[in-house]
Amino acid sequence: MEEQQAIALLKRGDIGGLETLVRKYQVQAVRAADLIVRDRALAEDIVQAAFLRAYERIGQFDAGRPFGPWFLRSVVNDAVKAAARRERQVPLDGEAREAISLADLLADPAPGPGELSEQAETRQAIWAALGELPPAQRAAIVLRYYLDLSEAELAGELACPPGTVKWRLHTARERLRALLRPLWSPEPGNKP
Repeated sequence: MEEQQAIALLKRGDIGGLETLVRKYQVQAVRAADLIVRDRALAEDIVQAAFLRAYERIGQFDAGRPFGPWFLRSVVNDAVKAAARRERQVPLDGEAREAISLADLLADPAPGPGELSEQAETRQAIWAALGELPPAQRAAIVLRYYLDLSEAELAGELACPPGTVKWRLHTARERLRALLRPLWSPEPGNKP
């Protein structure tokens, strides 16, 4: 079933159309949410709630536009809110989380042992660096470089002026560059 047919079914009240949209967008949505909230279970909950809300509010959706950006904007907005809530909370038990990074999500399926070691180091560094960013900057990075939205699209998705988007991206890139510089700098005693 095509996306437009699925949306038409949903607009007629037939929840069967949701299956096609879930199959098409669930993985991308969970990955995007996970990159922002840094908690796989929470990301899955956010996406599940977003699909239910999309079903309930499908009447507000303009069927002449693509579903993906509309849906993913909802997921990213919810993820930013959840990440901001989590940053305000103080963990009581030293919560640990298995680190999954952008490198994990995009990794070559058959790397060699040397590459695995290097990827693990890079993955850990990227994950830690993303965690240092505020949720709004993290969301801007995910939307721009993971979901491949333009700066103009980001402004629309984040409901802020283009200048704010550019500032968030610039600040986030500068912070990531500073945090990740040790990965690419030569070790003392070695010449580049």
